[in-house]
Amino acid sequence: MKYTKEHEWLRVEGDLVVVGITEHAATALGDVVFVELPETGTMVTEGDEIVVIESVKAASDILAPVDGEIVAVNATLSDNPALVNEDPLGAGWFFKMKLDDLAVLDQFMDEDEYTALIG
Repeated sequence: MKYTKEHEWLRVEGDLVVVGITEHAATALGDVVFVELPETGTMVTEGDEIVVIESVKAASDILAPVDGEIVAVNATLSDNPALVNEDPLGAGWFFKMKLDDLAVLDQFMDEDEYTALIG
């Protein structure tokens, strides 16, 4: 897995990248009560606002970590947004992307670097 400074994680599954937020981010947000996901087929550019999360503390935007196409979303979060808190690195994923080049992920932190960032 790779991590961004914005507390997102990226996991390669075949030729796709799965994106979610870290446990650190989920804890900081507090209880998530609403998640608005992008449409599949959407082409995004790094930095685009693509997910809206509302918690009991605040509303936050998740930005696209890289350029690509949204090919799947975790529709379960619409009915059960608490999954973001309960299992942020697993069942609480947001979307899957198709990238032109997976090598772009090399720019992100590995687990040790991310742990040092939040430490």
